[in-house]
Amino acid sequence: MLNDKLKHYNIILASGSPRRQKFLKELDIDFEIRLKDVEEIYPDHLKAEEITDFLAELKAAALTDTLSDNDILITSDTIVWHKDKALGKPTDKEDAFEMLKSLSGNTHDVITSVCIKNSSKSVTFNEITKVTFNTLTDEEINYYLENYRPYDKAGAYGIQEWIGLVAIAKIEGSYVNVVGLPVDKVYQHLVSFTK
Repeated sequence: MLNDKLKHYNIILASGSPRRQKFLKELDIDFEIRLKDVEEIYPDHLKAEEITDFLAELKAAALTDTLSDNDILITSDTIVWHKDKALGKPTDKEDAFEMLKSLSGNTHDVITSVCIKNSSKSVTFNEITKVTFNTLTDEEINYYLENYRPYDKAGAYGIQEWIGLVAIAKIEGSYVNVVGLPVDKVYQHLVSFTK
């Protein structure tokens, strides 16, 4: 359905994330992947969704000069916001262990921002999902890290993996947002871009 509305546009997803790519495929959208390395540095004063909004727009700005008139670019960024601190992708196993130890038995926010832009307009939006973890033992954390190696994921976990089955006590908000993209909002904004 959406693909028909977008048939005069070239949709570009600027993400190497297989999860985000899978979501767009499941929306039955034809798209290309266009990647450009961006140093994900943000001003220290930014908090929570201000960080992800900034980074999604930074990624879009890096590709703006490559856009043709009929291109629609989608960029996004996800963080785990916990105890007034952004948890991005862990640097190594020790960092990942400390992240999961901190999340254990607590509630955190998963924040994803998306920037959709073409040559004439741009919109940035975000979704915040509250996730509550059960208390995890060190043995459980180590099992997860050794078997699933979640080093490419914000907060060092993927909710769609083993840890999501055993550690998630409660979710308030969008599940797919925690996986990496607020798909319902992306759909709605893409529809509005075609009007």
